[in-house]
Amino acid sequence: MPQDRPFLTEPGEAGQTPGGAVPDALFDLAVNRAAAALRGLRPGDPGAALAAWHARTRFARRVPLEAVRAALLTRPQGGDGQGGEWHWSGGPAGSWQPGRAPFP
Repeated sequence: MPQDRPFLTEPGEAGQTPGGAVPDALFDLAVNRAAAALRGLRPGDPGAALAAWHARTRFARRVPLEAVRAALLTRPQGGDGQGGEWHWSGGPAGSWQPGRAPFP
């Protein structure tokens, strides 16, 4: 990690503990944006890249990093009939749906 950190908090395994329940829409957004970030970065170490993304993304810190990581591990690979795109929907109890997310 560079000496002049571009974000305020160190990446943490547990993330920031939310003050209450995470709204479904926020959870969906965090998972979908994390998937897009990893897809765009194509890091050698996805775990470290995900932790860094989580630490510097203000809204994502309201969603536990481990929950985002668990959702990303279940992401299907291709075969959806829509160009291989998937999006998370349904909050923490949701699942991957074929196609693009309705909200970026």
